[in-house]
Amino acid sequence: MTMNPSAPPRTGQIRRPDWVPSPVRTIPETGLNMGILSDLAIKTLYFGGYLSGTQIADQMCLPFTNVVDIVMEGLKREKLVEVRGGSGLGSGAFEYAISMKGIEKAHEALARTQYAGPCPVTLNQYVSSMKEQSRARLAVHREHLDKALSGLIINEDMYGRVGPAVNSGKAIFMYGPPGNGKTTIAQAVGRMILGNPMWIPYAVDVDGQVIRVFDNVNHELIPEDENMRQRSTATGERRDQRWVRIRRPVIMVGGELTLETLDLVYDPINKYYEAPFQLKANGGMFLIDDFGRQQVRPRDLLNRWIVPLESRVDFLTLSTGRKIEIPFNVLIVFSTNMPPGDLVDEAFLRRIPHKIEVGDPTFDEFREIFKRVCDAKRVAYDEKALAWLLQEWYIKPERKLRSVHPRDLIEQIIDISRYANVPPALTKELLERAARAYFVDLDSY
Repeated sequence: MTMNPSAPPRTGQIRRPDWVPSPVRTIPETGLNMGILSDLAIKTLYFGGYLSGTQIADQMCLPFTNVVDIVMEGLKREKLVEVRGGSGLGSGAFEYAISMKGIEKAHEALARTQYAGPCPVTLNQYVSSMKEQSRARLAVHREHLDKALSGLIINEDMYGRVGPAVNSGKAIFMYGPPGNGKTTIAQAVGRMILGNPMWIPYAVDVDGQVIRVFDNVNHELIPEDENMRQRSTATGERRDQRWVRIRRPVIMVGGELTLETLDLVYDPINKYYEAPFQLKANGGMFLIDDFGRQQVRPRDLLNRWIVPLESRVDFLTLSTGRKIEIPFNVLIVFSTNMPPGDLVDEAFLRRIPHKIEVGDPTFDEFREIFKRVCDAKRVAYDEKALAWLLQEWYIKPERKLRSVHPRDLIEQIIDISRYANVPPALTKELLERAARAYFVDLDSY
């Protein structure tokens, strides 16, 4: 196993067709009441200044005809907005301005929540979409793993463990010494198995409270072609713009993970919620790296996952105390360098049927990793120099082989060569300097 300098391809197989958001033609089809839509429209206009009806509709991600035009007509009737003319044909070109009365209304709406982005979908719509886009029917075979892990040195036993674990769709516990590629394998598998893109909403509404789901840090947008943008249904109607198409997420967290970040995070200033990591990872992979090094006790963290792992349902709590039920369609991977016995007990391991040990490479595997890294870094490979390195820095001091060492040592050689203004090469002198700079005797003090 090794860290790969090049990213693996995204491949996979999914047996069911893509789910696509249905078009919105009327206000009832949004699932939201007129009060929520009116508040969002008045806030959009409050922050935007003078906007045409089409611009308001675009910012709300709703159609103007039969939806936003009715909302704006209601605001105009209540004298909350005024029409200031337009620069084109049709009512969508009319320009709106917020009135003094409308400013007071906007302040009232902002006191409830300052969210003024794309219109949210309902909780029921979100739950239904996640069930439709579930990974349950995903099938991965050896040829898919070959493509995804093509840049890694992995033995047959590892293939035989990873494949069934992935197809189970259940949690995976990866353990072993540091530097042997646990994280790299998990991310490569995540990119491969997650296959087809999926749709997520910008936000979800729960009884007037907004949960922001889309996150441009953890979610990668997939540009839509013109055909998908304009004709996403058989009737040629435009799909619901409140949803965005993304690559299935592979979200990784480490020592920063706490119990609080696994529940809805309420922003007391903006007065809306940020979705927790596992909700943002829905439909994809949630990788907990360096498990056991979090600020919270490992057993407390594991207890948080017992119900979701068994029932495939997660419960989140609003600031009002209300609990909401969310599908838990997440492939969760625990990756740790620590002995499993120090972290978990038998009862929890029973709930994770797939335990994968990622051990140290053999000498042959280490040699192949070194060759590949030299090729990737454009450093000439020298068999004799590697044999010297193994004898002097591994066999004599009884140092363990790690899959990450070739990459790190070659990078040390490149840094030293750049400083000395000489071409990088696998010479004994450069290998000696690289090894002295890289390895540390932990018992020297």
